[in-house]
Amino acid sequence: MIRRRSTPWIHKWSRFIIAAIATCGALTTAYLTFEKLTGGQAACVVEAGTKGCKDVLSSPWATVFGQPLALFGFLAYAGMVIFALAPLAFKAENNKEQRQKIENLTWLLLLSGAIAMTVFSGYLMYVLAVNIQAVCPYCIASALFSLSMLVLTIIGRTWEDIGQIFFTAIVVGMITLIGTLGIYANINNPNAGLPTTPTPTGQPTQGIGWEIATTSGESEIELARHLKKIGAKKYAAWWCPHCHEQKQLFGKEATAELNIIECDPRGKNAAPDVCKAANIKGYPTWIINGKQYPNVQPLKKLAEVSGYKGPQEFKNFPDYFQ
Repeated sequence: MIRRRSTPWIHKWSRFIIAAIATCGALTTAYLTFEKLTGGQAACVVEAGTKGCKDVLSSPWATVFGQPLALFGFLAYAGMVIFALAPLAFKAENNKEQRQKIENLTWLLLLSGAIAMTVFSGYLMYVLAVNIQAVCPYCIASALFSLSMLVLTIIGRTWEDIGQIFFTAIVVGMITLIGTLGIYANINNPNAGLPTTPTPTGQPTQGIGWEIATTSGESEIELARHLKKIGAKKYAAWWCPHCHEQKQLFGKEATAELNIIECDPRGKNAAPDVCKAANIKGYPTWIINGKQYPNVQPLKKLAEVSGYKGPQEFKNFPDYFQ
């Protein structure tokens, strides 16, 4: 008498566990998306003096295609929940063949999704440690969720062709990595697409940032002096690529005339309390005549909102923002 081999418990419950983990990820990213869109601050417990969630969520890496990165994370997790539970909608006794097709397809989708999310999370962990140098429990949790789903996807069923796992991992992993680097190209290289601007090399100088490579014309200098005279302030962080981009628009000489508030406690002449009091949520942010203007601003826009009436033949990137 041949005894039928019992199904390992992990094979029975893997889809449910993956769905549970993905649901946790979806709830987390939904919360972060809500806080980002409503201008709130995510609850975050880190050691005093350590950069935390606020710094991460206000960094340029937290926005993709003009939308919160957490929103795309929510969609990814929601997709994993659907892939994990989809076959359960088919009763085995009613349509075994159809269910088997759905089983095979969704396992492949789960594998691809878990690989893509793990690679992307790995890149964000690198950015968190090297570029932003902050502690973000939500980001770490998301990376663990992704890795856990990948492990469960691999061990949660019997794969007839192990080579399929490696092939999928290589193809999906490479596509995800190339796509990720492409999405963040303008952040990793603040001057991408601006041929007249020398590209900063290496990491920014600790506490100071990248060296300003452009020079200023009369218009840039006069505008900078006008902004300082009326009390306009630029809130920035030394490691922020977009803050450097704003400096490049003004040029070295004009930037020296600006009233720049350093928000990172590790920066030169840092004033994080001033930034907190001003309710600064991202860098750079201008406050001119009591109104906030977030992100990099064209010099013509700064001239307009500040009431500047001087020369406006700005020499740096005349076609930028057009």
